[in-house]
Amino acid sequence: MAKAKTAYVCSECGASSSKWQGQCGECGAWNTMSEFVIEPASAGKGAAPAARHGGWAGRPEAAGVTALRDVSQEAEVRVSTTIGELDRVLGGGLVEGSVVLVGGDPGIGKSTLLLQALALMSARVPALYVTGEESLAQVAGRAQRLGLPLDNLHALAETCVEKILAQASSAKPSPRLLVADSIQTLWSELLTAAPGSVSQVRESAAKLVRFAKETGTSVFLVGHVTKEGGIAGPRVLEHMVDAVLYFEGEAGSRFRVLRAFKNRFGAVNELGVFAMGDKGLREVPNPSAIFLSGSSTAQPGSAVMVTREGTRPLLVEVQALVDQSPLANPRRVALGLEQNRLAMLLAVLHRHGGVGVFDQDVFVNVVGGIRVQETAADLPVLLAVLSSLRDRPLAEKTIAFGEVGLSGEIRPVPNGEERLKEAATHGFKRAIVPRANAPKKGAYKDLEVIAVERLSEALEAAAE
Repeated sequence: MAKAKTAYVCSECGASSSKWQGQCGECGAWNTMSEFVIEPASAGKGAAPAARHGGWAGRPEAAGVTALRDVSQEAEVRVSTTIGELDRVLGGGLVEGSVVLVGGDPGIGKSTLLLQALALMSARVPALYVTGEESLAQVAGRAQRLGLPLDNLHALAETCVEKILAQASSAKPSPRLLVADSIQTLWSELLTAAPGSVSQVRESAAKLVRFAKETGTSVFLVGHVTKEGGIAGPRVLEHMVDAVLYFEGEAGSRFRVLRAFKNRFGAVNELGVFAMGDKGLREVPNPSAIFLSGSSTAQPGSAVMVTREGTRPLLVEVQALVDQSPLANPRRVALGLEQNRLAMLLAVLHRHGGVGVFDQDVFVNVVGGIRVQETAADLPVLLAVLSSLRDRPLAEKTIAFGEVGLSGEIRPVPNGEERLKEAATHGFKRAIVPRANAPKKGAYKDLEVIAVERLSEALEAAAE
């Protein structure tokens, strides 16, 4: 077998070199040369060496140009993880041969969740847990503390990716589900770089992806995150896998949110909610309840909205605090919302609502640590700001949603009927919504729907 050769490629311009150098000779960029493997030429005629930059080489060879109408439309084979919230984020279950990257802060619960899923699935499919950060005794001890069934769960403490694949291929029965914890600890014998480097992460991931596609094994990769919140390692890592999930949670809170940022087999921005307990992570069947404050009386500066995460409507409480500012430039702080949008909404409130807060500090927070990225939060944010400014709470059991335009109009948002249905289910009595989202009269017996077209109308309705 011919020995694999290595080369160094600039991540900025793509120029290659046989030796590492600090500065690229083509574009002049510093510290951009990364090592990668050049595969030896195959024995077939006309075969040329191919550089592997992170794709998987196990694809079937092309059979020529084919009309799409003649391609077989086979549905993906999905396997339930037996954890409903995880299945929801994955798009209905785990697809055979898929590669899922799970990222999150240290201690957030990534390993716990995947160990639980493997233990529950191991009764139906052979599973292998590969750990590069803990000993087998630590993994077994954690599983026992969580009360997980261990009869069919197998583990391997190894960091060399070639040895991992050799062990998985020779195991009887061969695993159909594999977890690698974590991708930053793995290394390949073909490279001389240290584990965790760009080239090692890319090469190790490429081998695991190729193994998954060739054997039909579903693979979970655990990834560390940087201080900016992104997955550590090369950006190409997220392009190589089929799904990217982020595990989020606030420090001190027992609730965790699993969010899909990429999914080739399902919807993105889907949300799964878990609660951390002494027996590991458990599903939260009614996540709307945890995002509400639980206060029995209405408080100034608080408004409840209905947002959508993927296919699920959620009730979320938005809190605002408006206070006299001692600064020449008052502060605008938004947690869980886009800060620039908050500044824009305050300008609209002044121009079309007649309420100015230019000499006030404004703080806005979404309860529960959730991030709201849709424009349906515009109207409840302004109602919460006005409530705090006037120190008058909104009427009890009131919800609101709607996009606020720069000219003061209240624009409709998608899936208005589902949002109202979710509010009615949780016992809300009043809803301030865009006129285009208002249902027919009498659609909800116990929910009074107030349809508004302008911001001034919404402010009057909230003051009643």
